[in-house]
Amino acid sequence: MDRRSGRSEARRRNWRGAALAGGMGLLAACERGPQSALHPAGRNAEAILDLTLILVAGGGVIFLFVMALAGYAVIARPERFPGSRAWIIGGGLVFPIVTLTALQVYEFAVARQLSDTGGVEPLRIEVTGYMWWWEVRYPDVRVEGGEVLRTANRLVIPAGRPVEVVVTAADVIHSFWVPSLGGKMDMIPGHENRLILVGERPGTYRGQCAEYCGAQHALMAFDVVVEPPDRFEDWLAAERRPAAEPDGPQQAAGRDAFLRAGCGSCHTVRGTPANGAAGPDLTHVGGRGALAAGTLPNTPEALAGWIAGAQHIKPENRMPSFPILGGDDLHAIAVWLESLK
Repeated sequence: MDRRSGRSEARRRNWRGAALAGGMGLLAACERGPQSALHPAGRNAEAILDLTLILVAGGGVIFLFVMALAGYAVIARPERFPGSRAWIIGGGLVFPIVTLTALQVYEFAVARQLSDTGGVEPLRIEVTGYMWWWEVRYPDVRVEGGEVLRTANRLVIPAGRPVEVVVTAADVIHSFWVPSLGGKMDMIPGHENRLILVGERPGTYRGQCAEYCGAQHALMAFDVVVEPPDRFEDWLAAERRPAAEPDGPQQAAGRDAFLRAGCGSCHTVRGTPANGAAGPDLTHVGGRGALAAGTLPNTPEALAGWIAGAQHIKPENRMPSFPILGGDDLHAIAVWLESLK
């Protein structure tokens, strides 16, 4: 970053901080955590926040001006309003046309900026919304065997590089939203929409379905992990590999019980006979931060609870409960799945 752009960035941050402190004190209290539109971690999220502050501040100034004028009109004598025709034309036509047009032009400029990749070839990621989880595909990345890399409920992206996220839905309308990195985008069955994300600060940011999509809408979250470019390449290399061989008899027993219970008819675990496509790919499920689209922590105990009682934990989801599994088999499956990093 050169000196001029550094000064520009500092001025922008100072202006944003002043606006938040002076005009949005209540909203500023929300600026915490990994899912906050007031805590941007990428240039598109910053542009959206700046646009929001300008629109809110501009609307607030216009509101105060109109209310002050209305109050003056109520208490003032009629003779104090000479040239009422000019007031009507100026205040009722010219003023709103000029101010709203200026705000609209600025909004269009920001919208164009949100789709600009700066001449850099974006990384393409395809996300499909299901009731109630997210399938994530890297169409330009091939695993052993030539298939496209698939994962679930987590996007991993390189810091500083534009990412083109192509979104659609498999059942009902969903909405893809990562407040700290960008705006919302509807996911419509049979139709593809696109948005550009740029993560500039490494970290893990929470996304959420922003369109009511059924009973478990609130439990449809995902993570976006922004990694430095070298660590992103390491992650890709690890994801390309099939599942590791079981380490010890308990993990081997868990793999066998997983296959014996028929879990492979819905889930894929590359390197095993499990090749189902109805549910999330579990090849590296142990490396994810959460289970069931952000519903549970990723621990062996939570895994076992999810397998035994998925319909109790998240009713009406597509994962059936398996209460018929014995305690030893259930624990072994959970230990094996947790080992798949």
